Amino acid sequence: MQRKTVLLLGANSDVAKAAILLYAAKGFRIIAASRSTDALQAFADQQSFPKELLTILYFDAADFDSHAGFYQQLPEKPHIVVYAAGYLKNNEEALLDFPGSFRMMQVHYAGAVSILNIIAMDTENVRLERIIGLSSLSGVRGRKSNFIYGSTKSAFTQYLAGLRQYLFNRRVTVNVIVAGYIRSKMTAGLHLPESLMLEPDFIAKAVVEAGNSLIVVPGFKWKLIYTILKWMPERLVARLP
Repeated sequence: MQRKTVLLLGANSDVAKAAILLYAAKGFRIIAASRSTDALQAFADQQSFPKELLTILYFDAADFDSHAGFYQQLPEKPHIVVYAAGYLKNNEEALLDFPGSFRMMQVHYAGAVSILNIIAMDTENVRLERIIGLSSLSGVRGRKSNFIYGSTKSAFTQYLAGLRQYLFNRRVTVNVIVAGYIRSKMTAGLHLPESLMLEPDFIAKAVVEAGNSLIVVPGFKWKLIYTILKWMPERLVARLP
């Protein structure tokens, strides 16, 4: 039986590395792509992955001109694609530092649209069955504490929602993992409620086990928060931190 292949974009994130372990346990062949290829190689060496099961490639979400060439040189076309690239500037810094804001736009939205359009439009890859994007509850409603970061995630979520409809007739499933606070290197140093923190492997399990729903919200607390945020009147949202 032929192994299925998963392509992880932004594969050096904590969630992506946890997903690599889960996909490997399921027998997938893995293409892990990131700017941090040395860190990925160190991770692979630590886990003792067989070389035939894991390929590490350089991928820069913000280098749009390289995306077509990157896709064409893949050792094989994927059955599943996971977009997990991330970059974070806190809101106060982002308000004063447009290059930092622009970097978030590039990594979370423009870069995703660039590479995922290329993947989606490859109609010769009849093996493609699923595209999964790692988004955030920050993109559900605009809030004064994180609206720049949140706007990039909101745009990404809406893009994936439309892509899901576009690919429906080809029977390609698109999922959005709408995650809450994740204990990761990206959130290290932030003062976040401990009771709401989720571990990367918990989010990774939601990625690997994504079903047919567009929106996947891991964790019952965050499912409740998602529902409240989605339907909360604007006058109450304005009072949130």
